[in-house]
Amino acid sequence: MGIYTVNNIRKLTYDTYEMVLSGDTSWIKAPGQFVNIKIDGLFLRRPLSVCDIADDKMTLIFKVVGQGTEILSCMKPLQQLDILCDLGNGYDTEVFTLKPLLIGGGCGVPPLYYLAKTLIKKGKTPNVILGFNKKDDVFYEKEFADIGCKVYVCCVDGSYGYKGFVTDVISMIDYDYIFTCGPEPMLKAVYENSSK
Repeated sequence: MGIYTVNNIRKLTYDTYEMVLSGDTSWIKAPGQFVNIKIDGLFLRRPLSVCDIADDKMTLIFKVVGQGTEILSCMKPLQQLDILCDLGNGYDTEVFTLKPLLIGGGCGVPPLYYLAKTLIKKGKTPNVILGFNKKDDVFYEKEFADIGCKVYVCCVDGSYGYKGFVTDVISMIDYDYIFTCGPEPMLKAVYENSSK
């Protein structure tokens, strides 16, 4: 547990925000872990996956879906948050893979960014499929591309990128291992549609 200071907040889409915090990031041991944030006036903490760690900076991405995330979206630089860290097991980046494929759907996209950076440091640049409902929901396409990933974006309504679901793109990519994060129906579909 620790106190973290808001560095900045950036609006990524009409309802999705990126928050960069400074504080002790040594608690985060693996990509895919999450934190629990205490919000003044609310009983339950809000769980958010960690998008990125860089030195003493931690990046979180969240969608405004209720009172807690609405409060987070209105925070200003230098405000502080009480955060529980080191939650969840995270991804095993030691698995043998030369051609990793990362598949994220909606709010499952953020933890894959730190995973991609970690795999790249190990010499395993991944292909990335990002799935959204529509163009207005798309975020972090450029950020993945900027670190060297080949990015495929799909929108269910066909308004941007490939039309359809993430599973419609899998067969176009040469891979030997899949890391994925997203809604349970998507995870099930990825499992059923992956060839390896």
